[in-house]
Amino acid sequence: MTPFMLPDRRNFLRNAGCGFGAIALAAMLGEEGLLADEKLVDPLAPKKPHFEPKAKRVIFLFMSGGPSHVDTFDPKPELTKLHGQKLPASFGPVKTRRGVDKNKLLASKRTFKKYGKSGIEVSDWFPHIGECIDDICVLRGCYGDSVTHPESVYLMNTGSILMGRPSLGAWVSYGLGTENRNMPAFVVMPDPGGWPKGGAPAWGNGYLPATYQGTVVRGGKPPIAHLATPASVSEEQQRRTLDFIGESNRDYIADRPGDSELAARISAYELAFRMQAHAPEVIDLAKETDETKQLYGLDRKETADFGTRCLLARRMVERGVRFVQLYSGDTNGWDGHSDLEGNHSKLSLASDKPIAGLLTDLKRRGLLKDTLVIWGGEFGRTPMSEGTNGRDHNPHGFSMWFSGGGIRGGQALGATDPVGLRAAEGKTHVNDIHATILHLLGFNHRRLTFRHNGRNERLTDNGGEVIDAALI
Repeated sequence: MTPFMLPDRRNFLRNAGCGFGAIALAAMLGEEGLLADEKLVDPLAPKKPHFEPKAKRVIFLFMSGGPSHVDTFDPKPELTKLHGQKLPASFGPVKTRRGVDKNKLLASKRTFKKYGKSGIEVSDWFPHIGECIDDICVLRGCYGDSVTHPESVYLMNTGSILMGRPSLGAWVSYGLGTENRNMPAFVVMPDPGGWPKGGAPAWGNGYLPATYQGTVVRGGKPPIAHLATPASVSEEQQRRTLDFIGESNRDYIADRPGDSELAARISAYELAFRMQAHAPEVIDLAKETDETKQLYGLDRKETADFGTRCLLARRMVERGVRFVQLYSGDTNGWDGHSDLEGNHSKLSLASDKPIAGLLTDLKRRGLLKDTLVIWGGEFGRTPMSEGTNGRDHNPHGFSMWFSGGGIRGGQALGATDPVGLRAAEGKTHVNDIHATILHLLGFNHRRLTFRHNGRNERLTDNGGEVIDAALI
C-alpha cells in the first residue's frame, strides 16, 4: 500500500468532518502496540531540567500594544517638571517612528502611590496590583530592538525580531514536557477582540517539532474548537476512520523509521482524545465559589472577560499545564497613539483586579511559590507626546514585572533616564528576561538547544544574562 503523505491525511481528517473528539487513537494504537515502539518516542514526556528549578510553570500576562511605563510602574517627577518643553539636548539625539522626537514632553496625569512594606510606587491605574507589590519584582530598565509591533512581539515571544523562530512557550514545552497528559503543555488565550499584531507566529513552534506550538483557547463558546464529536459522525464511521488511520500509520512508519513528524501527529491525536474527557472539567467554572469569582472580577462587566481567562489560567496550571499566555488588548490593545488616558484607563480597569486576584489566589493555594507570573508588553511609550494626548512606541526603555516562582518580591530593579526615554541603570534586554525565565525553570539557557541547519539554536541566540538580583 502506498502511504499517504501527512498533509493529505490531515486534509482527509478535515474533510471527513471528524472533530478531535472522533480521533480516539489512544486505545487503537495501544492495541496495535505502536505506542510501545521505540521509534515513536513521546515528545511531551516529562523531562528533567539542568538543575533543581524554582518554578514549575509560567503564566505570561501579555499587554498587547505596549503599555506606557511612565504612566504605570515608572514614575517620573522630572518629566512632570519638563512638561510642555522640548527634550533637552543633554538626553542626546533620538529618532522615533513618527517623528515625535520633535514634539514636546508630556507629563503623566496619573497619581503614584507607595504600596506595601517595600514602598514601591504604582500608578492609580493599578490599585489592586499595588496591594500585591511585596510579591512583585518590577524591572524598570527593560529595552528591546525594534520600534514596530510585529517585530517587537516576536522579540518578546521568540527572542528574535524575525518571524519563524520557536516561541518561549514552545521552548519550555520542549525542555520540560508536560505534567498532565490530558491537557496541552502550552496554552494561549488571545483577547476575544482580536489577535496581537504579528499573529500566531508569536506562539508558534518555529523549527521545533509541531507538538510544541501553543494551543489556542478562544473566548466564547466553545473555548476549545473541535473538542466534541460531530453529531453527523456515527460510531461505525468513526471505527472505519480509526482503522484506516491505524493501517496508514503502520505502513508509513515502516518506510520511514523514527519519523518525528508522525510521532508528533500521533501525540496530537492522543491528546485530543484525552482532552475530550478531561478538558471540559478544566474550563468549567461552575464549581468555583462566588468569593473566588468575585476575587477575579467575574461579577463586573468591565473585568469579567479578562478575569475569566485569569481564573482559567489558574485552573490550568493547577492541573499541570506548563505555560499559559494571556493577551490583554485586541489587535490595537494598549497602543495609545492618541487619547492614551482613555485607552489605558479602559484596559487597566479590565485587567487590574483580575491580575491581583490571580496573584492572591495562587498564593493562598500555595501555587505562587513555584508558578512564575510575568507582566509586560512588547515595548513602552515615549515621554514625548504624539498629537496632543498620545504617546508613540518606545523600545529603548520600558517596564515589566515578575512574581512568584523564585522571584524576590518587593523590589524595583533598574531605571530609565529621568524622563523615561531610555534604559539607564540595570539595563535588561529581552534576552536577559528569557535567560532568567529559563533559569527559574531549571535551565542554563546556553545549554537548552535544538540542532537546526547545522547550528545549535537557542532561545537567547548569542545574548542573555540571568538577572541575579531578581532571584531569591
